[in-house]
Amino acid sequence: MLQLLKLPEPVFYLIIAVISLVLVLISIPSIIHVAGVRRLFDDLDIERKDHKQGIPRLGGVAIFCSVMISSLLMPQLSGFAGLHILFAACMILFAVGLKDDLSGVNPSTKFGMQFIVASMMVFLADIRLTSLYGVFHVYDLNYVNSSILSLLVIMFLINAFNLIDGIDGLAGITALVVHTTLGVMFAVMGQTALACIAFAVSGACIGFLWYNITPSSIFMGDTGSLLLGFLSAVLSICFVELNKVGSHHMVYFASAPSIAVAVLIGPVFDAIRVFSLRILKKGSPFVGDRNHVHHRILSLGFNHLQASLILMGFNLLMITAALLLRGTGNFTLISILFLVCVFFNTVLTFFVRSKNRKGFRLVNFLW
Repeated sequence: MLQLLKLPEPVFYLIIAVISLVLVLISIPSIIHVAGVRRLFDDLDIERKDHKQGIPRLGGVAIFCSVMISSLLMPQLSGFAGLHILFAACMILFAVGLKDDLSGVNPSTKFGMQFIVASMMVFLADIRLTSLYGVFHVYDLNYVNSSILSLLVIMFLINAFNLIDGIDGLAGITALVVHTTLGVMFAVMGQTALACIAFAVSGACIGFLWYNITPSSIFMGDTGSLLLGFLSAVLSICFVELNKVGSHHMVYFASAPSIAVAVLIGPVFDAIRVFSLRILKKGSPFVGDRNHVHHRILSLGFNHLQASLILMGFNLLMITAALLLRGTGNFTLISILFLVCVFFNTVLTFFVRSKNRKGFRLVNFLW
């Protein structure tokens, strides 16, 4: 450990990512073997699946174990005061996700446990959004409003990641982009502990994608998607708060909330879109369908990998735009980001309608 402390920080990040990557690579074959012997396949809700045969959905087990082990090996994590609470919350989500992947979990139980882990971070670790940073012209929040907002954000992002885990590679690629971006920004800010956690997740995602890219031999399941959504939410809140103007921290990234939205734009916009459409159709927002952005791209004839790469490219474009335009202010920049998303969705709708109607007409933009 003493030798590790003498290494340059970039080497730490590379080491933690590689350790996490290797742990996933060597553990998933055993998980696939056990799942095959015990018939633990992805055979739930088969009418909404694109795969013809059973595939294990326990990849999240490898992701969880690798992130926990590789993170705990790094002595720099002692700089994160809420680490023990974060890992305790991760263990709870792991148990809920594993139960759901093996035999299913009642939705009320799942949301209840999400509320518990979110409450742990907000009330015990004091990781919460303390301001709206000018969005809707609102700034500092009192403790009650701050806590409510933070609980909602964490729970929303947990479920948003769960929603995009619908095709091979998408959730893993999205998590890789999110945590690599956050890791680099934390490294720039000198937040070594948070950067280590982010890079541990990045390494685990790379290892998982080796087995999840089409043709997929394993899915991450709720064990993985719930964990990745939770860590994305917690790290994003930390990033925003560490760049708050007027705090005792040096501000490295202006308009940090806008950058965080850009980093998470894939799951955030997709979740807002599908929830809104389901409510407008007077249905339950939590009943699954095939109306996600990735399903619509598949309907145009793209395969799983191509659809995932298209959405990854869009995510990277939004991150780049947010970084370049971060001087415009949060309200303006977030509005621009969502307008771009609406435009992207409108163009996608036009091509879907044009394919279904076998002709390109301007009216396809309208209905």
